[in-house]
Amino acid sequence: MSVPTAVSAPLPVLGREVTVPLVTGGEVAYAALDYAASAPALQRVWDDVAAYAPYYGSVHRGAGYLSQLSTDLFENARRTVAEFLDCREGDQVVFTRSTTDSLNLLAAALPADCQVFVFETEHHAALLPWRDVDVTFLDAPRTHGEAVATLERALADRDPHGPALVCVTGASNVTGELWPVRELAAAAHAHGARIVLDAAQLAPHHPVSVTGLDVDWVAFSGHKLYAPFGSGVLAGRADWLGAAEPYLAGGGASRRVARRADGGVDVEWHQGAARHEAGSPNVIGAYAIASACKALTEAGFETLVARERHLIEKVREGLAEVPEVRVLSLFGDDAPRVGVLSFVVEGWNSSHFAAALSAEYGIGVRDGLFCAHPLVRTLLGSDPETQGECGAPEAAPGEKSLNAVRVSFGAGTPDEHVERFVTAVRELVRDGARWNYRTEGGRCVPDTSAAAA
Repeated sequence: MSVPTAVSAPLPVLGREVTVPLVTGGEVAYAALDYAASAPALQRVWDDVAAYAPYYGSVHRGAGYLSQLSTDLFENARRTVAEFLDCREGDQVVFTRSTTDSLNLLAAALPADCQVFVFETEHHAALLPWRDVDVTFLDAPRTHGEAVATLERALADRDPHGPALVCVTGASNVTGELWPVRELAAAAHAHGARIVLDAAQLAPHHPVSVTGLDVDWVAFSGHKLYAPFGSGVLAGRADWLGAAEPYLAGGGASRRVARRADGGVDVEWHQGAARHEAGSPNVIGAYAIASACKALTEAGFETLVARERHLIEKVREGLAEVPEVRVLSLFGDDAPRVGVLSFVVEGWNSSHFAAALSAEYGIGVRDGLFCAHPLVRTLLGSDPETQGECGAPEAAPGEKSLNAVRVSFGAGTPDEHVERFVTAVRELVRDGARWNYRTEGGRCVPDTSAAAA
């Protein structure tokens, strides 16, 4: 299939020229198709960080030139992220370590007696932080309409006088399917609840407007947005965050600390984002996120989405030609999605299949349950699985050993990588692996002692 003229070239990313050894001999350019776990950093982001690095300094409390420069850079990054997310006036942007950290911060800031509603389809980062509140877990829906109706029924049964929060993903990290965020937000608000959007998989692929989607908060990670590890964002309404005790206690969060006559300590905490950013912040991480936001905005999401749809069709059409492959889906084959697809292959344990893709073709994908165990178990619950095959994870008593393969890509993915992937899937299913594999440390790895017969 030739590339249509309307489809743009991939954005430059780090690692494009990296080669990896093949177990069958020789080397090949690495095909990074695990963007849903961590996307490679954009070259633009890396260049911006490298240019700033010699001027690195402490923020907010330093009188020196480099400290003042770093402070301006840090706070400008906050404004850039707010613009990228189309935040409302008065919304706060808090820099965190990741989406997981952001949602745990919000969980720690919930008002007393808050009820939380979350679909079982969520990533564990959104499924697990709500440990000390009343949580209602909602069954996996099979259509957008069912998702909205399920939420409305659950909210209708709650105490209408207390606070409530709905947590929902924008795009599934397992199936890549887009969720009806605007409709879910409308349902939440109609029942007096607030909503937080897990945009970890959505923000790298589609524009996210806090105002347009009418969500109360949004969380995402830098390492999925083409920035280096260790930075994230929680952006949205300030009132619950301002009323809560600081997420971390320490310097930066405290405005005034004084000893009392009885020997204790009185603390006056900052208001605003600083309240939940105790300690020396990750200035480079915040700057990298802001750089990625600018790069994606300048590239144009319309252009990026068009290219990604082109790649999605390549993968979908290629996998459809292999009858033994089943692509996992909640909402059906025609559901809109980002560049994330998970699948199982008849006759293969998914860990074995992923290991062969890596060792024999230089293709990096992910296998397992993708930190979304309830969802993957729901999608695979009726599938027979061969027990004890290479890489098969331990199953709990009475459970099958379930796992899947996930391929994911984005703005930096060249056509050649997805074409090589499709070819590799076809050859592995038709011909089998060319090498023997064994389980080591819970992973399926090539057995270097002998090739396959």
